[in-house]
Amino acid sequence: MNTPIYILGGHQTDFSKAWSRHGQDISDIMRETTLGALNQAQVEPTQIQSIHVGNAFGELQRQQAHLGAMVAQVVPELWGAPAMRHEGACASSSLALLTAMAEIEAGRYDCVLVLGAEEFKNTDGNTASVNQNAAGWQGREGFDCTYMWPAAFGRVAQEYERRYGLDRRHLNRIAEINYGNAKRNPLSQTRHWQFNELSFTDDDQANPVIEPGTRRQDCGQITDGGCAVVIASARFAQEHARRTGQSLDAMARISGWGHRNAGLRLLDKFERSAQEPYVFPHLRQALEDAWQRAGVAGVQAMDGIETHDCFTTTEYVAIDHLGLTPPGQSWQAVEDGTIAPGGACPINMSGGLIGCGHPVGATGARMVWDAARQVTGQAGEMQIEGARRMQTLNIGGSCATVVSFVVERG
Repeated sequence: MNTPIYILGGHQTDFSKAWSRHGQDISDIMRETTLGALNQAQVEPTQIQSIHVGNAFGELQRQQAHLGAMVAQVVPELWGAPAMRHEGACASSSLALLTAMAEIEAGRYDCVLVLGAEEFKNTDGNTASVNQNAAGWQGREGFDCTYMWPAAFGRVAQEYERRYGLDRRHLNRIAEINYGNAKRNPLSQTRHWQFNELSFTDDDQANPVIEPGTRRQDCGQITDGGCAVVIASARFAQEHARRTGQSLDAMARISGWGHRNAGLRLLDKFERSAQEPYVFPHLRQALEDAWQRAGVAGVQAMDGIETHDCFTTTEYVAIDHLGLTPPGQSWQAVEDGTIAPGGACPINMSGGLIGCGHPVGATGARMVWDAARQVTGQAGEMQIEGARRMQTLNIGGSCATVVSFVVERG
């Protein structure tokens, strides 16, 4: 990447808040997210030259579309700024960020606001679950189930079992680590949740089967929430650092990115990769693209990872595709503590989607903001000691849309 992209600041809402219970909706989420990011970044609304919004299910959950224009509606100081909305299922705000970066790289703008927002708690859980099925190929995925996404990622677990063998103890341990991490995150949805000694076992009462291959603790937590970052060109960031008394070398920047797509249908992906070392070769390619653009050799250059764990199986996939283990051997990094706090490459110190929560359209931005906080030493109790370079991995659907960013200091 020839054009450095700096992260001036950001804001995450409390993912435990159910906004409709306070008489609020997605517009209020977007207002808090926007104002919070501008305040934290010490940027005036008049300095924002473009706006990109990530949202997946606004039309289905709230019958509300046209969310690019919603930003100026709830923050009138941004009236007139060009804005657009992006949808890529769970990777929606990562796509918003990619587009915002491209505008800066092209020289169109110097300071851009990127935000993701989603509202799920305004409907019952079953309605929200059915609405999320829109991220797959409706009616054509090819397997019968009650809950499509637990079933789909249960199929991923079964595919790993078939190809390499899989011990469910390692999936349970991933869940346990992420819920444990979330207790140190003051904005996580599950920070006050309680578990017992059977919660992270295959006990059918404490951790019941949701769909074949997926138990309750395997599942990420759909929630309400928003997250935003303000990004800028090197020229703008230099002046901003001077104005606010900061050092450019102490600021976070995005040094690399990868973006790949496959088709919607999960079983087609299994078929196409049947003779490949990786279950999702295009996911591996996205990670390699991010490393190449960042000028690093691989995951060994990372101090930590924020990855998509919509299910424990998704994190299991991330571990071997990142190269923390050989293909199919993700269990090694679980058993030896590599991914745990204090390990060689901690994963999801935020708690991830399982522990922190998963407001779908906000998750990609949340990962990048948490990575920025890590490399600038602002992650509080979640801090990885000495972290200078982090990587994110955000996916939409059944790994149909894959986006990865490398975030580092200076």
